[in-house]
Amino acid sequence: MKIERTDHPIDDEAYVKSCRQRLDDHGALVLDGFFNAKQIAAISAEVGPKSNEAFYAASTHNVYLTPPNPDLPADHPFNRQVRSSKGLIADDQIPADSALRELYYDEAFQKFLCGVLHIDAVYPYADDVSSINVHFADEGRELGWHFDNSSFAVTILLQASEGGGEFQYVPAVRGGHKQDGHEQNSDY
Repeated sequence: MKIERTDHPIDDEAYVKSCRQRLDDHGALVLDGFFNAKQIAAISAEVGPKSNEAFYAASTHNVYLTPPNPDLPADHPFNRQVRSSKGLIADDQIPADSALRELYYDEAFQKFLCGVLHIDAVYPYADDVSSINVHFADEGRELGWHFDNSSFAVTILLQASEGGGEFQYVPAVRGGHKQDGHEQNSDY
């Protein structure tokens, strides 16, 4: 499926600059309509039926996704436990011709990310199972508050929740979101 870019001219330097400014100002960049309705329907049709193949797990963790610190009190914010209960299909379960895969390896999209994120290059994950994943969150499941282990994430909403469900982010909570140089590289 060819990715259409009419509403999001990611090759246009002025557009990249405006996206970078929005990310710098708000700590997150939302690109409404990046995929059109037909593309979202096609992606959903290819991955939705795989929900029965998903790995479902429930766990508790701190917001850093690290073990508790025994040197801190149990009620310290670092040691506070939150709940996550989700289902995932991994990269190896995503069809080879998926628009998700096309976007992941698209050189223009990678260049766009570099321009927006103030970095020189992005590299695909060395772990080819984690590169692309689809998160299933049916009723009662949640992804608890956490900091991702990577410097950025690209998240695509394939289906809005029927009720409840809230995606939250807090800008600059890790001491700032601006990159101070162009020498940084990142996996995505």
